[in-house]
Amino acid sequence: MSVHLHWFLPTGGDGRTLVDRHAYTDGGIKRDRITPASGVRAPDIEYLAQVAKAAEQLGFEAVLTPTGTWCEDAWLTTTALTQVTDRLKFLVAFRPGVISPVLAAQMAATYQRLSRGRLLLNVVTGGDSTEQKRFGDHLDHDRRYARTDEFLQVVRGVWSGKPFDFQGEHYQVEGGLTALPPDPLPQIFFGGSSAAAGPVAARNVDVYLTWGEPPEQVRQKIAWIRGLAEQEGRGVRFGIRLHTISRDTSKEAWATADRLLGDLDPDTVAAAQQALGRSESVGQQRMLALHGGSRDKLEIAPNLWAGVGLVRGGAGTALVGSHAEVADRIEEYHALGIEHFVLSGYPHLEEAYWFGEGVRPELAARGLLAGVPSPLEGVPAANGRPASAPGGAPLLVAGGR
Repeated sequence: MSVHLHWFLPTGGDGRTLVDRHAYTDGGIKRDRITPASGVRAPDIEYLAQVAKAAEQLGFEAVLTPTGTWCEDAWLTTTALTQVTDRLKFLVAFRPGVISPVLAAQMAATYQRLSRGRLLLNVVTGGDSTEQKRFGDHLDHDRRYARTDEFLQVVRGVWSGKPFDFQGEHYQVEGGLTALPPDPLPQIFFGGSSAAAGPVAARNVDVYLTWGEPPEQVRQKIAWIRGLAEQEGRGVRFGIRLHTISRDTSKEAWATADRLLGDLDPDTVAAAQQALGRSESVGQQRMLALHGGSRDKLEIAPNLWAGVGLVRGGAGTALVGSHAEVADRIEEYHALGIEHFVLSGYPHLEEAYWFGEGVRPELAARGLLAGVPSPLEGVPAANGRPASAPGGAPLLVAGGR
C-alpha cells in the first residue's frame, strides 16, 4: 500500500501566521477581536495557481479545496485551475445539504470530462449549525448525517447511467439520470467522528478521513470504521488531515512552530476557542480536547503539535520536526492503515516546497511512494541529451528549501 500525498489550496486566504483569515466572533461577521496579521495573501487566482503548480511539480497527487462562508467556491475555483495544471487532481469539498444529489452527480460528470479525470470529492456534512443556517440548512446534527447517507446513495445510483428511482426521508427522485456518467467515477472522501457518521462512511465512501489525532486514537478510529464497513460487506481506505512544519533540522522546525505560537495573543486564542467550543462536530470537540485551550504541552505525541488548533477550526495538529522525523511519523500512521495524507502549512506555497523537497525524498527512499511522472518528462532535449542528463535542463537537488 503506497502513500498518497495531497496538499491544500488556501481559498480563504494565506499568510505567514496561524491567525486564520476567518473571523471567530459573531458568526464571523465582525472581526474586531482578531489581531491584524501582516503578510496576509488574498486568494486570488494568480496566487492559487502558484500553489497548485507547486503542488503538481513537487509530486503531490491532489489538492484539497475547502468549502464554507470564508472560502471561494470550490467547484469554480478548481475548474479554473485545471486549465493551468496537467496532472494535479482536485479534492473538491462540498456540503450535500445545499445541492441536489442529481445535480451534484451531473456536475461531477462534467468536471471529469473537462479535467480529463482529475476530480475527487470530499463530502462535508457540517458540524456548525450557524454555518449551515447561512446556507438555508436547518437540520440538526444527526439528521444531517442521515441526509448525507441518502445523498450518496442517490449520487451513486444516478452514476449507473440508467434511470434511478429513490424514495427516502430527505430525497425523492424519479428517473434520476446522469446521461454520461463520469469516467472514472470520482473517489468519495468523507470524515466524521460521531456515532451518526460512522455508518454513513461504512455504507458509502471510498476514503474515510480523520483529523490528525495521536496514533493510538487514530488506530481506534480505523478499527471502528473498518468493523462497520465489514458488516456492510465493503472495504474502506483511510486518510488523515494534518499540517506540517518540516525543516532541515528539528531545531529549525520547532523554532518555526514557536514563532507561529508567538504571533497569537491571548484575546485571539480566547475568541477562537469560544467560537470553536460551540461546534456540534464531535471531531472538532476531539481536536479541542487535545490542548484544552492551553499553550502548555502542545506536543501531544512525538512530533505532533496541537498549536494550530488554538485558533483554527478543523484540522488542528501539525507534524513538526526534521524531514526524517516527519517521515517517521507518516510511516507510523501508514503502518496503522493510513493511505492518504492531506497536508498543509503556513504559508502554503513555501511549506509545499519544504515538504516536497525535504520529506518526499525520505518517503521515496523508504519505498512508500508510487512513481510520479517527472516534471522534466516531455521537456525537449538540450544538445541531443535527455533533459535529465548533465548538460541538459538543470536538475533541482532536494535541499529542503
